[in-house]
Amino acid sequence: MAMTMSDGLQRIRFPKGISGYIPPPGFAPRATVANARLNELFNLMVLLLTSDSDYFTEVVRNIYGSRRVQKLLGISDDMDAFFCAAILRRFFHIITDKYASYVVIRAMLVFDKKKKYVMYEHLLHHALDIARNQYGCIALNEVITDADDPFYRNLLLDLVARNALCLSNDPSGNFVVQHVLTLYDLRCTHNVAVSLRGHCIDLSFKKYGSYIVKKLLDTEESMAVVVTELLECEGGRLMRLARNEYGSFVVVKALRVTHEMNRVDLFRGLVQKLMPFRHRLLRSHGSNIANMLESTI
Repeated sequence: MAMTMSDGLQRIRFPKGISGYIPPPGFAPRATVANARLNELFNLMVLLLTSDSDYFTEVVRNIYGSRRVQKLLGISDDMDAFFCAAILRRFFHIITDKYASYVVIRAMLVFDKKKKYVMYEHLLHHALDIARNQYGCIALNEVITDADDPFYRNLLLDLVARNALCLSNDPSGNFVVQHVLTLYDLRCTHNVAVSLRGHCIDLSFKKYGSYIVKKLLDTEESMAVVVTELLECEGGRLMRLARNEYGSFVVVKALRVTHEMNRVDLFRGLVQKLMPFRHRLLRSHGSNIANMLESTI
């Protein structure tokens, strides 16, 4: 039942002389009577598909329905207007669904600027809840990557950076923080580091949190934030971090990057702080750290 309309879009019996082929985005047909009738028919079918929000949502939540609707996006402004309205009525439910979310991702690529701006506003309004959703975080990452409007792209990056702490501690949200750090946007990376200052050690004890902290070590400015926190923490806590199954990788990378970036002050500071614990690190996840310390003697 859920596929009746989308099936119908593919199986319409057209009058003689009218092709049932769905044109690709940007296709401009000749202004003939037959094509005019075809456009009217498509518009009617799309209107019927999108006028019932429950029905439209049911269709795009189906893997095949989602794929077929994606193919219809970008064909004409009239059809896009129907689809845009339908998506916006159930925006959060659509963008956080495993298959329906791809309809939003595709729409953000092919819609005109006016429709995109309206969708960006909805995205910003729901961004934190989307980021903390299993499928929403994937869709949000895709939209951020593909965003072709610098203003809205920066708004999204700023929102993620401002909320980096709560997102970093969320099972889904942490993937969004990781993603924006892989974009190597120095302004965003700096803002994330500022938001996480004072919390890097706590995050390093956790699997996904440690991934975020390691990414902060990739750029010199944010690296200094992380290493300064390591140097300021109590020695026993740093030792426990170095022995931890996740934290040990953070400490190893901190030693490596401070050496590679020629930050002698930070590298020596870490070595001096860890050296008293090198024997306790040998029979733990910190064995690589112990070996690095031994090589400096």
